[in-house]
Amino acid sequence: MTVLSHELVSNWDISSRREWLVTNGIGGYASSSIAGANTRRYHGLLVAACTPPLGRTVVLSKLEEEIHIEDQVYQLSANKYPSVIYPQGYRHLIGFDTEPVTTFTYSVHEGTVTLQKQIWMPHGENTVYIRYTMLKAPEPVSITLFPFVSYKDYHSELHKYDGFTGNTCVAPDGHVEVTAYEGALTAHLRLLPSEAFLFTQAGRWYFSYEHEREQERGQDASEDLYCPGSYTGILSAGRAVTFVATVEQAEPASPHESLAAEVQRRDELVKDAKLPRNVKPFIRSLVLAADQFVIPKSARVNRATVIAGYPWFTDWGRDTMIALPGLCLATGRRKTAREILESFANALTDGLIPNRFTDGGAGAEFNTVDATLWLFQAAYAYAKASTDWEFLTRDLYEPLEKSLRAHYAGTHFNIHVDTTDGLLYAGEPGVQLTWMDARVGDHVITPRIGKPVEIQALWFNALKVMIEVAKRADRPAKDFSAWANQAQSSFVAKYPNPATGCLFDVVDGPNGNEDHIRPNQIFALSLAFPILDPKSQLAADLLAKVTDELLTIRGLRTLAPEDSNYIAHYGPGDQTRRDAAYHQGTVWPWLIGPYVNAHRAVKGVDAKIEMLTQIDDIVAEYGVGSIAEIYDGDEPHGPNGCIAQAWSVSEILRVLLGR
Repeated sequence: MTVLSHELVSNWDISSRREWLVTNGIGGYASSSIAGANTRRYHGLLVAACTPPLGRTVVLSKLEEEIHIEDQVYQLSANKYPSVIYPQGYRHLIGFDTEPVTTFTYSVHEGTVTLQKQIWMPHGENTVYIRYTMLKAPEPVSITLFPFVSYKDYHSELHKYDGFTGNTCVAPDGHVEVTAYEGALTAHLRLLPSEAFLFTQAGRWYFSYEHEREQERGQDASEDLYCPGSYTGILSAGRAVTFVATVEQAEPASPHESLAAEVQRRDELVKDAKLPRNVKPFIRSLVLAADQFVIPKSARVNRATVIAGYPWFTDWGRDTMIALPGLCLATGRRKTAREILESFANALTDGLIPNRFTDGGAGAEFNTVDATLWLFQAAYAYAKASTDWEFLTRDLYEPLEKSLRAHYAGTHFNIHVDTTDGLLYAGEPGVQLTWMDARVGDHVITPRIGKPVEIQALWFNALKVMIEVAKRADRPAKDFSAWANQAQSSFVAKYPNPATGCLFDVVDGPNGNEDHIRPNQIFALSLAFPILDPKSQLAADLLAKVTDELLTIRGLRTLAPEDSNYIAHYGPGDQTRRDAAYHQGTVWPWLIGPYVNAHRAVKGVDAKIEMLTQIDDIVAEYGVGSIAEIYDGDEPHGPNGCIAQAWSVSEILRVLLGR
């Protein structure tokens, strides 16, 4: 569980900067700030995946609550308008918890009335439940609920004159249907039990909501919302009423059944992970956080995949393969891991898996040199964890072999093996191919054209994995062995940099060798088959350099602070300012995983890693219950980027569980 105290949640400066997230297993989600104000364009109580796992559309933006006691009105929500926060319902918050589902607790009327709000989404449905339970009240209390609907792509802001008509139909039982415009999915709104509350139709627009996090990102940050009316009723102590919003055609399950099913599902996820006894509570939080990114194959989703990060990322090949061991293998989800590997292997084109699938789901982009190489690592990890080598030798053999031969001969974006040294070359002007892929317009911030250090480690590992698969399949491995031997010999000869005591970041690039001290060199030691001898003096020196220059309590910096290109803080700023810092000093938590692997390879599995004892609070400081995408390079290492990032969660969970 992840709990926030009254002192935290009732403070706007804190609670407006901490966010919650609920997902539905098909790409949809609900999310907002703990304070109750939507501080991002991406926030909403129902962000439906209209073409699962993509096509995300904000359908229900928020639900505002008023408690009426005698002549007092207590408003529990919050909104940021120009120069004012109104209402300020966060002042009534006395607690927040992620267990058993996302839960808020409010206290009003001098502590005599306590109300609990719980939010969950049933797995596999574009539906959200918001349940209000009166925990304490001396007498029945009047409550009014105002739903604010929307219908927009989650990357955009809604305005009154965008074509939204908000056609509203109200059934006698209070079932409300709102259709934004012709062709839009209908939002079905219900309050259960229906006889407890009365809906009053009174369609009205509300204007100029400000999204503070978008302002900080240099984006459009103003929005209008439509309220079709309100529900009013009485709630006495011990009683509950549940608001349900959905775009599904089927009747929603009863709140009691739905909540029980979700709580049981979450408990089973933790059970399947086989956590050690007396495990820290925040590791349980990470197991549940891992589930938020995993999209199993189903009748509604034609490919198993991983959402790279919430709220704005889709499924990226690189992120998926890096995250798969921690999200699936460490948590006992081997069947889903296999489905994900199948999905991406089937998407191979000219030897490459997609860098990402586009938001609309109509296509894919292949501008990556490392995603496919990470596929080999993920497949090997799957086979080791499951002993299902037959899957690799039977189903994946041909795609893997064709991919390696395409890399060797040459494929898109000038990706090819330099036959003079056996190393993998990649890149051309205007294209970003490695994980350091920030780009503004046509300007690539870290082009890294040539032979990036981690690409050689991944290439060598892909060849070693293929050798193992070929042997188990009783197929020839002569080519792969020769290529691997040549690549390793050339790597050992070319990459050591005597001036820095570690490795070059790129060799044989347009400007020669790049000696920036970056974390990419850690992969020479951290992968299943180290391309550099972990017991060599160079390995010890490399680890020491990375530790001294790059290691923080939140991960590894992407550039050493003494480098002239180092940027200490990621934001605030527009995209140009932020992307300039993205891989030029910013800390990435996911790199904790490879750092720990390398540390153990060099110093032994029993070597103590101090920073692993200092991260318990990481799940409570940004996306509550999850881990941020990035942190500032300088102390105090403030979080930024996505509130929940797949590889941040997966790599930290994996190393903490020792898997």
